[in-house]
Amino acid sequence: MHIEQSAIAQWLSHAAAAARAASDELAHMPVAQRNEGLHEAAAELRAQSDVIVAANAVDIEAFDAAGGTAAFRDRLLLTPARVEAMAVGLEEIAELPDPLERTLSEWTRPNGLVIRRVAQPLGVIGMIYESRPNVGADAAGICLKSGNAVILRGGSDSIFSARAIHAAFTEGLRRAGIPETMVQIPPATDRAFVAAMLAASGMIDLIIPRGGRTLVERVQAEARVPVLAHAEGLCHTYIHTAADPEMARQVLTNGKMRRTGVCGATETLLIDSDIAPGLLPLLINDLAKLGCEFRADVGARAIVSSLPAAKDADFDTEWLAPMLSVAVVDDVDAALDHIARHGSSHTEAIVTEDAEIAARFLNRSTSAVTMWNASTQFCDGGEFGFGAEIGIATGRVHARGPVGVEQLTTYRYQVIGTGQVRP
Repeated sequence: MHIEQSAIAQWLSHAAAAARAASDELAHMPVAQRNEGLHEAAAELRAQSDVIVAANAVDIEAFDAAGGTAAFRDRLLLTPARVEAMAVGLEEIAELPDPLERTLSEWTRPNGLVIRRVAQPLGVIGMIYESRPNVGADAAGICLKSGNAVILRGGSDSIFSARAIHAAFTEGLRRAGIPETMVQIPPATDRAFVAAMLAASGMIDLIIPRGGRTLVERVQAEARVPVLAHAEGLCHTYIHTAADPEMARQVLTNGKMRRTGVCGATETLLIDSDIAPGLLPLLINDLAKLGCEFRADVGARAIVSSLPAAKDADFDTEWLAPMLSVAVVDDVDAALDHIARHGSSHTEAIVTEDAEIAARFLNRSTSAVTMWNASTQFCDGGEFGFGAEIGIATGRVHARGPVGVEQLTTYRYQVIGTGQVRP
């Protein structure tokens, strides 16, 4: 449905003003009330689970008719278990310490002035996301806890799911006495709402895109509002010469195949040449049994000749599917060099029993998250103890890695004097 540009501008102006007022109220609201809102929203998600799943079925039916990919269908799908996970995530956010009642630093100057750096909300967040409807609940919960308001613009493929989740969440807010305008969604799926949000300087304080490369690149190119974004999840698992073979098999299998459509899934295997002849065939066999396909460099194909040859572009591809790029490297420095040339600064993992090599990898990797002897799929706000996440930030400004409640705060200064004047 097409909506006139003037109507979109009017809606956004009113929505942003209401969001600003809600954020100002949340910034000074007792944490107990914010937590009550999270618990009430979780309870309403559970109560409306059947309604939410039914709404999602409408989205799934339209998606199937359009012939979407299996990976994106998995992202879109809601089940009772996934609705329950949304509710649990909100309850976990409620149990986190208050991110607002924090003095980040305090010091006294020689003239007696006491200077404090204290936390405060960012203000009004604009969230633009694709496919995964649970993002709406996660984002609303994180924003509520951190004292921010949020305008959510989900993809057209998840509109019925998004509306059902929004209705449940705002009912929880109402019961807790919290302004329902702290979380709002546009009234239609017209893409012009995205353009309006990107141009809303002064109304929206931060834009967070969560979706594919095309979406993120558009947001970064067009936004007149600061952007907290993540690039593709082109994650690597590097198996070092001193890796425990059984651990390597388990970590790689989980990192690649647990859920292939998430941004923390391993997309490239790097393995040291010293152990590749013995271990690589086992790794390939493990994954092939689960339906994984491969694209391999010359070194890997010299060991497992049945592997399809990789093109240069394959090592720059986020598969989001049961497909794995494979390369044989000489050592940890070669692995780090490969990651620097092909990675997206998201998540990397090393499997090794050599603590010195692990430290080298951990310290020299510049990605947002680097892991030692653990699956890349642990790059997740819930797994980090954040309750949920609003996204994974891979840029170098403000926040990196899973973005939770603390990452959606900034700070200001309080200066306490006893009558000092400046000479």
